[in-house]
Amino acid sequence: MTDPDRLRRAPDADLARALRETAAAMADAARAETLRLFRSPALAPDNKLATGFDPVTEADRASERAMRAILAARRPDDAIVGEEYGPTPGTSGLTWVLDPIDGTRAYLCGAPSWGVLIGVTDAKGPIYGIIDQPWTGERFEGGLGTAAIASPHGLASLGVRRGVALAQATLMTTFPEVGTPEDGAAFRRVAGAVRLTRYGLDCYAYGLLALGCVDLVIEAGLQPYDIVAPIAVVEAAGGIVTDWQGGPAHHGGRVIAAATPELHAAALELLAG
Repeated sequence: MTDPDRLRRAPDADLARALRETAAAMADAARAETLRLFRSPALAPDNKLATGFDPVTEADRASERAMRAILAARRPDDAIVGEEYGPTPGTSGLTWVLDPIDGTRAYLCGAPSWGVLIGVTDAKGPIYGIIDQPWTGERFEGGLGTAAIASPHGLASLGVRRGVALAQATLMTTFPEVGTPEDGAAFRRVAGAVRLTRYGLDCYAYGLLALGCVDLVIEAGLQPYDIVAPIAVVEAAGGIVTDWQGGPAHHGGRVIAAATPELHAAALELLAG
């Protein structure tokens, strides 16, 4: 299971403020870079794979470069793990985990379900995260004493939905295939038990869970940069995020996020078969 005290073992107030201010500056910089090419005819994706399609764009690279530049100036002793430029070692005991565009496929299609992910971990796991959606102007923030969404409509608290049984729950995932054929079969057992299943929202699904709009997110094949920030946001909102065995999820792989312990337990049982 996840450590429920992890997000409460905050650093001292000055460090917590510095981390949040740095993350906000990074998210602002990433917004500028990603919006510059979003829905632009100049957008031209490259493919990371020799076979299949795993897109990357100049917006992905520029977004990560902008965030790394801020870290180099403000927090040069922290480590970094980023999707496009890999790991950079540090000495502070803190690591920034960056996905400059989570949902590049959605970005290419002009769909506003992608986001910028900024997470901070210590030796035990995530302590803070941002899920930022530049086009809608929504910023989900969790950890270091906060659980909030800032949007053009104002600032509101985050909080998961309570009191929903599995049969009335809403489940989300990104890809209908959900990893391997075995992963997909396990997912369909849960999908067959809930009221509504929706697809394709990438990191935005975790923001909706933290906002109390959906109840479960189940995915497979994730990397750390896909999930560290969502873990912090969902857990700060009162939810639970683990792997499919109930263990820590911040290393990626197969992940389940649930609004309540009851939903988490019921879904895990079905995932196990």
